[in-house]
Parts: sequence; C-alpha cells; structure tokens
Amino acid sequence: MTLSAHNLTKPLLRVANICKSYGSRMALHDASFDLWPGEVMAVVGESGSGKTTLLNAIAGRNKPDSGLVEFLIQENQLQNIYDMPQAQQRLLARTEWGYVHQNSADGLRMDVSAGANVGERLMGLGERNYEKIRQTAEEWLKRVEIDPARIDDTPRTFSGGMRQRLQIARNLVTQPRLVFMDEPTSGLDVSVQARLLDLLRQLTRQMHLAVVIVTHDLAVARLLAHRMMVMQRGAVIETGLTDQVLDDPQHPYTQLLVSSVLQP
Repeated sequence: MTLSAHNLTKPLLRVANICKSYGSRMALHDASFDLWPGEVMAVVGESGSGKTTLLNAIAGRNKPDSGLVEFLIQENQLQNIYDMPQAQQRLLARTEWGYVHQNSADGLRMDVSAGANVGERLMGLGERNYEKIRQTAEEWLKRVEIDPARIDDTPRTFSGGMRQRLQIARNLVTQPRLVFMDEPTSGLDVSVQARLLDLLRQLTRQMHLAVVIVTHDLAVARLLAHRMMVMQRGAVIETGLTDQVLDDPQHPYTQLLVSSVLQP
C-alpha cells in the first residue's frame, strides 16, 4: 500500500523522545515515532499504559516535559508544535488536525444542531455563506451515514453510534491531514462498532488521512492500522507492521496481550 502521494523526505509527524511525569509517576517515557501521510498508526496497551498521555502530548493538548513533537507545516519543513504561537496551534487544531474523542459529548456541542456542529469548523476557516455551509454539512451527514433530514436535530437526540459518526463528520469537513482518535469505538454495541470501523477504514483511505488511533481493542488495530505501537507503563515496548506484531509478537507483554485476546 502506498502511504504517501508525494516524494516527501520528511514525515508528516515526528515524535522524538517525549517524556511526561505527574509527580513521581512517569506516565510517558522516551516515546518516539514517525508518521507519514496516509499512514494509520495504532497505539495499544492496557489501561494506564500511557496511550492517552501520548495522544494528548502529540495533539498539542498536554505539553510533554521533554522531547519534540514536530508537524510538517510546508513540504519538507517540520516545526515543533510547542514552539508555535497559540493562535497557530489553534488554527492547526481546527483545520489540519482532527480529534475524535472516546466520549462524543467531549467532541460535540450537544445543544446545537448536527448541521451547526459540522458547519462550525467551516466558519472557523472564514466561510460565511449560510447555504454553502448547510449544503456541505448535508453532504457530510450523508458521507457518515446520517440521514440529512436530521440536520436540524441536536446530538442529544442521536444514538451513541450516530454521535460518533457526527463527530467524525465535524472533524473531517475541513479536509485535515492528521486525525487523532481516542478509543472511538469504545462503549458501542458490536454491530454499531463494526459499522463505524467500516466507515473509518473507508474514509481514511479515500482522504489519504494520517491517523494516530489509541485503542485497547486489537481487532480495531488490525482492521484500521498499517503499523502498531505497544505501550506498557509509559514506555513503547514493541512497534512494527500491525499483522507482524499481532501474528508474531516479540515482547513477553505483547505476547500476553495477544494471547489473552485470542484465547476463548
């Protein structure tokens, strides 16, 4: 599978030796990886392994104590996101990046309409034509399999699966290059989960998205991710192609993780 449509010599995202402590507890230790355009990276591990700490550090939400998080601003020009002015960080967060929360209520405005939830990101880019915003919102509702007739309904009236699909539409409407996902299928029924995963796989391929997805579910990683990183106690202990890691795990912890999922 081709991961980049361009002859880039630098990755879209470069994470180098980032660390984060809370008091005496080391939540993240020396994590490093590169992510290329169109590549999906899964970060897996049990609760407390440091997955979400890593995600928030690389998404500009929680500054690491040390290390670098660099994003490809222009072709072959990486810039440390924590050296950027806050205004530039905010602009990146609502244009070039997306963030899909585990709890949809954290990623949606629950008391405004579905159309307004999608349209807000377009307005953040300066779009002021109401009809155009509404038309784009309708198109995106269709893309994420929500009836456009529900455009004026609030997310409070939606099911859990519909809320997650709306959150995806809200994030992808600005055509971002990089999307962060925190347990996007957690808490959903198996059939709803399968439908959402199918949609995510389709959209990431169509839009050539780079994605970092945090999940405790190895089946989600296998279905969506090109590569996988396994974390334990804040450290990256194994990394490689997803099928390679799952079919032939090298680290004892990864072996335990895989066997505990695969055994009845």
